[in-house]
Amino acid sequence: MAEQKKGQDVDVNQLLKVRREKLQDLQERGKDPFQITKYDVTHHSMEIKDNFDTLEGQTVTIAGRMMFKRVMGKASFCNVQDLQGSIQSYVARDNIGEESYADFKKYDVGDILGITGEVFKTKTGEISIHASEVTLLSKSLQVLPEKFHGLTDTDTRYRQRYVDLIMNPEVKDTFIKRSKIISSIRRYLDGQGFMEVETPMLVSNAGGAAARPFETHFNALNEDLKLRISLELYLKRLIVGGMERVYEIGRVFRNEGLDTRHNPEFTLMELYQAYTDYHGMMDLTENLYRHVAKEVTGSEILTYGEHTMDLSKPFARITMVDAVKQYANVDFNEIHSTEEAKKVADEHHIEYEERHEKGDILNLFFEEYVEEHLIQPTFIMDHPVEISPLTKKKPENPDYVERFEFFMNGWEMANAYSELNDPIDQRERFEAQEKAFAAGDDEANHTDEDFLNALSIGMPPTGGIGFGIDRMVMMMTNSPAIRDVLLFPTMKSLDK
Repeated sequence: MAEQKKGQDVDVNQLLKVRREKLQDLQERGKDPFQITKYDVTHHSMEIKDNFDTLEGQTVTIAGRMMFKRVMGKASFCNVQDLQGSIQSYVARDNIGEESYADFKKYDVGDILGITGEVFKTKTGEISIHASEVTLLSKSLQVLPEKFHGLTDTDTRYRQRYVDLIMNPEVKDTFIKRSKIISSIRRYLDGQGFMEVETPMLVSNAGGAAARPFETHFNALNEDLKLRISLELYLKRLIVGGMERVYEIGRVFRNEGLDTRHNPEFTLMELYQAYTDYHGMMDLTENLYRHVAKEVTGSEILTYGEHTMDLSKPFARITMVDAVKQYANVDFNEIHSTEEAKKVADEHHIEYEERHEKGDILNLFFEEYVEEHLIQPTFIMDHPVEISPLTKKKPENPDYVERFEFFMNGWEMANAYSELNDPIDQRERFEAQEKAFAAGDDEANHTDEDFLNALSIGMPPTGGIGFGIDRMVMMMTNSPAIRDVLLFPTMKSLDK
């Protein structure tokens, strides 16, 4: 095996040497492709195929990467791949000239070509371009993966996404669909009167979520700063300022682990709407998901792995207490103290920390017994106050808050509140979070005095929600891992 690998390396090195020699020959003959600065393209591959009836016999100009070449004496075929797909070209010496044809025969798979010629259909019925001119636009000095095996190693695919996009058309389709999903979200929210805004990524206090932040140092001010873990606190400041409907789609950063659903930097969308509550956010979520699914996938039925999810029906709505009662057969309405909750947790082998209170333990039961069952679109409502430091309490039951998490396929897809706008209550919640941090919870929120000042000026009743865009894209493209929907996911350095 080692000898075979060594032989492969020698072969590749020889191929790379030959490619550089070809480039040098072109340069010496005044045909350096890297000197070309512009090339006028008139059509793309799929556009030509879709409009063959009107384009047959017409002259077109395309450009793309040559993925296949077959030389047959005085005539050859090649396939050029562009943004939309690939198209065949028939290249004959008598049409492009002897010198150009001699050059063409030396071009390599991976080279980027421009081709001008007439649209026609071959005897086998394949729509093609009869080349009258072939231009080398860029010389590929590296060897692409072998065609029939492609690029299959996932680690290499993520590290060299540029090669992945070339060799695996379905990957490009995923990222085109990702772009369409984000555009569809924007169109829907803009149509609902929301305004898109941008807020700081470098912050002194990374609040709005339970997560460990990345820390950095700003030399100019000699201050330590953090990368934001959420968009929440600045967007709420804008609600205070009178911007009644705002949203932001942006990167957030959480200093946590990597797995199929987590990347330390990911795309979050948060929106806030004055004069509504978490029920208004449920309605918005249903309508938004249906709109995006229908516009991007053409259906309100989504298939992910072995599961099929129906967005056309009203989404289920159930409280966290009732969900735990249904799936764990434990009724937290009958549990009145933290001691009782810990006793029940012990009986069900639920691990907890000493600092955990009744509400924390309810959430642990939910994670253990309920989440995996939430395949169809479901709103889990009314979380315990202990795990919701920025949310309004339920007036009739202050141990719980007006919050929901939206689940599909057993995943949390969104998190929403009736936002806490009482500055006195908010300060008490921050103080409780500071105590939790002191007790060992390094994901607890810290007191944000400027945010408290904003609330003191007055924030109207407000509904807010955060969507994980990457998980939404995973769901709508049937992608197994978050890295499959991030163009350049976080990878461990090869130097380590």
